[in-house]
Amino acid sequence: MRAAGRASGRSSLDLKAILDHVTGDPLLVRLGIVIVVIIATVIAIWTLQSIVGRNVSDKNVRYRVRKTISFVGYLVAAVIAIGAFSDSWGQVTVFFGVAGAGIAFALQEVIVSVAGWAALSFGAFYRPGDRVKLGGIDGDVIDVGVVRTTLMETGEWVAGDLYNGRVVRVANSFAFKAPVIDYSADFPFLWDELEIPIRYGSDWKAAEANFEQAATSVTTKLAERSTEEWERFVKKYLVEKIRVAPLITLVTTGDWRLDRVHHPLHY
Repeated sequence: MRAAGRASGRSSLDLKAILDHVTGDPLLVRLGIVIVVIIATVIAIWTLQSIVGRNVSDKNVRYRVRKTISFVGYLVAAVIAIGAFSDSWGQVTVFFGVAGAGIAFALQEVIVSVAGWAALSFGAFYRPGDRVKLGGIDGDVIDVGVVRTTLMETGEWVAGDLYNGRVVRVANSFAFKAPVIDYSADFPFLWDELEIPIRYGSDWKAAEANFEQAATSVTTKLAERSTEEWERFVKKYLVEKIRVAPLITLVTTGDWRLDRVHHPLHY
């Protein structure tokens, strides 16, 4: 009995000594704070994103709110974690200055991609849902991350601008290195042409009238919407007002007249 009591007392003393050692070591305390903050941040982000997913029906709003929650949560956690290892904010700035020099050299491409993400986020180059061409890849933007933009690719072996099933991730640094082609940004319509050969000696005036009538009847609502969008586009950029409705143009060849039905279509 006495031996058991002495063993129990010794173990409790050992546990107390361990706790005193842990709580008395500033480094271990700060590590504990960082671990708790990381766990709490992950739980909070997951909980808030789940609530948003259940209660927000609009997919665009839901996506933006979830990304904002994630960004703000991890930013706050990073600031708290850095502050836990510093006795003053002055030391935090010194830490960033010293660490930044080495990081900038070792992670040049990553830093450019992060800068590209900032430009994409605040410069409205493109946003999720846009049809774009990045780095020679055509597709719809499905996510804009801190380092990469994710596309659902179209084309290649699939005709008709349909999805081919490949998910492509393009570095955000392309925002600075190559042209960003956006099919749906400020003017979400394109023009296309249908070429129709007309034999010489035919009634080309009647043919052109029929082509224009058919194109107009098919694209009436589309032409009205594209005209409204073009008027907004003219107010924003230095471009002229043009005819958005279907138009017939002519090209002559040695074999026939080539009528081109120029018409708008949604991207």
